Amino acid sequence: MGESGSAAERRLGVGFGIAAYGAWGLFPLYWPLLEPAGAGEILAHRMAWSLLAVLVLLALRRVPDGTTRWGWVRQIVRAPRKLALLAGAAVAISVNWFVYIWSVNHGHTVDTAFGYFINPLVTVLFGVFLLRERLRRLQWAAVGVGAVAVVVLALGYGKAPWIALVLAGSFGTYGLLKKLVAVPAAEAMAVESSLQFVPAVGYLVWLGAHGTLVFGQHAGNTALLMLAGPVTVLPLIAFGAAANRLPLSMVGLLQFLAPILQFLCGVLVQHEAVPPARLAGFLIVWAALVLLTVDALRAARRSGRGDLPGQSTSTSDSSSSMHDSTLTQASTSA
Repeated sequence: MGESGSAAERRLGVGFGIAAYGAWGLFPLYWPLLEPAGAGEILAHRMAWSLLAVLVLLALRRVPDGTTRWGWVRQIVRAPRKLALLAGAAVAISVNWFVYIWSVNHGHTVDTAFGYFINPLVTVLFGVFLLRERLRRLQWAAVGVGAVAVVVLALGYGKAPWIALVLAGSFGTYGLLKKLVAVPAAEAMAVESSLQFVPAVGYLVWLGAHGTLVFGQHAGNTALLMLAGPVTVLPLIAFGAAANRLPLSMVGLLQFLAPILQFLCGVLVQHEAVPPARLAGFLIVWAALVLLTVDALRAARRSGRGDLPGQSTSTSDSSSSMHDSTLTQASTSA
């Protein structure tokens, strides 16, 4: 491909990246539209319709020569460790989705934005304490500044910012498990959605039996609930297209678009209050992210490859796979 073709591909990649992270950042405007369905019913619909959407995606995508379309299913079924890790990932992302949906629909969108801002810092800590990765000085500084931000918010609230911590912790756990299982994003999501499907449908049946199921009562609301699957999967497609065309450093910078948009949705659209203590916490964590980004870009220039901001660098290969994991986990965020 010539230079002009490469530039065109990069511009296309940026467009796909903005579409993906923009969609995730605007999710706070979508979930309230599904009311009067509660967070539990919305979550169940997202799980159930996501399985259908990802299966359609897998059925329509091009299959490389020498492989079969569904051959990966047999490989995963025969690997109990991978199934267990994907089951753990399904639990982690279910917790993340439920807390996110509940928070957005109960006036806590700004708190969710803070959770996704500190997520790269949580991922770095997981790399240090669980994967034995080593941090550079700027990375340690970023983690320390991020910890100060959490303390400032806790003092401002009078309690721990549990929504942000649960979102960051569950999402970080999800990314860690996806790193360990090393299964491509779409296939992993299909397995996770399959594991979520039966409990989700069972819960919807239970709601129907008790006369509290919202689905089917109003055509518009029913259509929006069914769209929860495509709304989950379509940004994944755009994200994959971006990741294939851009260096990881650029994709890493684009990832901050989502929590920025979430923050703006909370403040400008949902009119959530941002008292001085909360604003101070955000300013401090943004400073931490600047440190993390500067460090990652410096490392990328030294090594001649793109590293994702928010990830640590180790002397082992686990660091690079952790980079890919964080990119992959973003496909099912929010």
